[in-house]
Amino acid sequence: MSIHEQLAFIKEIHPFENLTKSQLDSFVDNLDIVYLKKDVIIQEEAKEPEYLYFIIKGIVQEKQAGEVISIYSNNEIFDPMSLIENRSKNSFVTAQETICYILPKDIFIKTIHENQTIESFFFQSISQKLNMNMDNEKNKELANLMVAKVKDANVHRAVIVPFETSIFEAVKTIKKEKVPTLLLRDDKGEIHIVTDSDFREKVILNRMDFDEQVGKISNSGLKYVNENDFLFNAQLLMTKHGLKRLIVKNNTNEIIGIIDQISLSSFFATHTFSVSNEIDKAENLEELKTATQSFTKIIKSLHAKGVKVDFISKLINQLNRKVMNKLFNMLAPQELIGKCALLVMGSEGRGEQILKTDQDNALVIADDCEVSKEEISKFVHTYTETLVDFGFPRCEGNIMVSNPYWCRTFSDFKSLIYEWITQPSGDNFMNLAIFYDAMVASGDRELLTQLKEYIFKIGSTSKTFYMHFAKIIMDFNVPLGFFDGFVFDSKDKDHKNEIDIKKGGIFIIVQSIRTLSLEHKLMRANTLKRIQELQKVGELEPEFAQEITEAFNFLLTMKLKSNLEKLDSGKEVNNYINPEDLNTMEKDLLKDSFKIVNKLKKKLEHHYKLNYV
Repeated sequence: MSIHEQLAFIKEIHPFENLTKSQLDSFVDNLDIVYLKKDVIIQEEAKEPEYLYFIIKGIVQEKQAGEVISIYSNNEIFDPMSLIENRSKNSFVTAQETICYILPKDIFIKTIHENQTIESFFFQSISQKLNMNMDNEKNKELANLMVAKVKDANVHRAVIVPFETSIFEAVKTIKKEKVPTLLLRDDKGEIHIVTDSDFREKVILNRMDFDEQVGKISNSGLKYVNENDFLFNAQLLMTKHGLKRLIVKNNTNEIIGIIDQISLSSFFATHTFSVSNEIDKAENLEELKTATQSFTKIIKSLHAKGVKVDFISKLINQLNRKVMNKLFNMLAPQELIGKCALLVMGSEGRGEQILKTDQDNALVIADDCEVSKEEISKFVHTYTETLVDFGFPRCEGNIMVSNPYWCRTFSDFKSLIYEWITQPSGDNFMNLAIFYDAMVASGDRELLTQLKEYIFKIGSTSKTFYMHFAKIIMDFNVPLGFFDGFVFDSKDKDHKNEIDIKKGGIFIIVQSIRTLSLEHKLMRANTLKRIQELQKVGELEPEFAQEITEAFNFLLTMKLKSNLEKLDSGKEVNNYINPEDLNTMEKDLLKDSFKIVNKLKKKLEHHYKLNYV
């Protein structure tokens, strides 16, 4: 390689993109190249290492007691920690002919002591590494995307006039002040808004008298955002409520401006707003279906820009619920609307589902609803089939509104909950877990609130119940061996050398946090929100809560990354990942994440004495 190619090669390997120019030049000046045949022991266990190795081509195995615990390949390094500790814990052996750059230990040690960013990477905590990795996954050109504040965008000046101002004077003010919208304050101090479209559609088309109060054509129910809030949160708020504008306040609660969709679009080129508007404006099933076809494109765009997985899931979750609510109102009998609650459950209810998977939904019908069972049955069947047509597959376990088990009255659901808790079984625990994660997509939220309060009331009397509810995590093994090597399921011939990241990590976190939340009677459904609440009540130490949060986000990120790659290559989207497809840093962070999962699992074992259940 030329010097230019060597420089580019080193900078591509994290965290060495943070080297200064002189440090990078020093690296290149001191690099040497070695050619190694297969089965060569590069570095022996318990020996003092001499070099940091950069693999140009080939495969190197890290072994302990003859067992392969990790694999390194092209564009990866090994073993920086041995150089730092001046002792190699394991041996490193070539698995095929390999070409490496080698950097003398003294150059590496000198450089990390001179460069605080690189030094902190090699010495920081697991949660810090996981969080730092999320940051480094971002597109450098858009690195400020997630930290941009509302005040960083184009916030329009707010002009406020009295509610009683005439339409004629209001239009003159808009022209004079050169603003697209006008805020009105009534005699109670409430703020209203009127836009140029209000003048066109309400005044001109209705031939209103220009001397009428402009307040008559205004809109209320405004949503507010602080100028120092994250811009992405403003986008979520707009998407959730189907708004085109938010009123901006400062820290002293004064109105300072208005932010609109166009301002946000300059930061987020994902078509989110147009899709949200398409959902709102859809007048038939075909138009609504067309709007949903952009979801995957939005996910890919946000992921490519380095947007964190929890923000992506929040945004897609809001869009999904808008679709389900719109579809419900299109198809449901008019007498049923307002007399029921359409629930989304499982990962969709927790707001953690990104790519479309199985439907998990239910319908709670108010006891005083007079719609016939036949009419409801016809509706829920149509609803399920329409979602399938929209790209939401049927649930293999038939946990859908079209199943009478998940479509019943409020009183029937109370009886069902009583049965789940007092007659414990594998199916009953699973059903309770799914229902506890439920959120209302459309309808009366109070119905679900009362049912969850009933769960807390019935379950609170039995410590044994929580023990059995948590015990399912003992059926799932974290795929990490005693020597930190990945453990594969030898019986699974279809996924040889692959890890089920959901069973081995994500599910254990979800169920552990769910059980603790249920015991503490928390209404939250989202796992990350539950972690925050458990920290507040003292169940989780702040540092451990942060570790679980970062591990959970990392596992979801790896799952999403893998699934998007499979989607692009036409492969089956599933929960499996191959560690050999990961770079060194990703492998290390995956191991670190699994260590945190193990730590949480052990906490649950001790807390509920699961070894005795």
